[in-house]
Amino acid sequence: MRARSEDPVSSHQLLDRWGRSAADLRLSVTDRCNLRCSYCLPEDATTWIPRQDLLTPRELGRLTQIALSLGIRKVRLTGGEPLLRPDLAEIIRQINQAFSEANLPADIALTTNAIGLSSQLKSLIEAGLSRINISLDTLNPHRYYALAKRDRFPEVSAALNKLPDSGLSPIKLNSVILDQQSLEEIPDLVRFSLRRGFQWRAIEFMPIGPLGDSAASRPHARDILDRLREYFSLTPIETDPAAPARRWNVAANSDHPAGIIGVIASESAPFCATCDRTRLSADGKVYSCLFSLSFVDLLAPLRQGASNEELAKLWLDAQAAKPAGHTEIAVGRRTYSLSQIGG
Repeated sequence: MRARSEDPVSSHQLLDRWGRSAADLRLSVTDRCNLRCSYCLPEDATTWIPRQDLLTPRELGRLTQIALSLGIRKVRLTGGEPLLRPDLAEIIRQINQAFSEANLPADIALTTNAIGLSSQLKSLIEAGLSRINISLDTLNPHRYYALAKRDRFPEVSAALNKLPDSGLSPIKLNSVILDQQSLEEIPDLVRFSLRRGFQWRAIEFMPIGPLGDSAASRPHARDILDRLREYFSLTPIETDPAAPARRWNVAANSDHPAGIIGVIASESAPFCATCDRTRLSADGKVYSCLFSLSFVDLLAPLRQGASNEELAKLWLDAQAAKPAGHTEIAVGRRTYSLSQIGG
């Protein structure tokens, strides 16, 4: 592999034919997960990307360098469950180095279920982690087991107790709102987050994975907001149009401090027209959209000696084919799991 400094890269931007420019890279590092959440992975899932086909830390660093040259300014590590990569700290270190070599401020985020985070948190921060999102749909251990099919709530709780003093900012708690019981649990999740300085975000159910065909019967953003307004005083926050969540300030009261909450309404109010994301799977495939069935492979040419310019051209071509919106292609993606491409 050529040294980074010896291989110039393109100064083009990751534009699609609709005029959108990608600035946010969602980088999956594994398709494996230690949970079997009902909306993501079938409980009997056994087929995974072969380990030899996973991008290595050095390869992830190199591809990040290329992405930065194409206008990417934020990198979020996803999965599957990223903490299952024993070399996750080295992955973050390589990505941090790519930012440094590009003379850009590092913006490296992690989305995780927090299982195993407590013991790894210090090393991830030292490697360059900036921000973190915790995926947690309930605070009830019994409901957690029912949804995730694994009894791991104590480990998650231990990690959540460490986060307020970690120095990471912001810390976000993401909850998929699946059903009426999810709606009923919203006040507890919000209070829990506000008391710890977390930003809670509701995620509208998306028609992907094992439960994809049931999306029409799931709660929508309006149901989530109705529930929030029963318990909290909300003031809208002007939000970056490319951001997935619409945000509100929550006024303080005797039960909790002030804070910020968000709602990601991917189905009832899609933000496709302003989407600024590109996605790279754990085996080196570029997807321009979470719902897309088409991809451009970077792994094979990378390992066959392609230059950074050649890899950048492949990435530019992949992004140029981005669809106008995910509703055009959602039907084909229903049978896939989120772990295959990264959430």
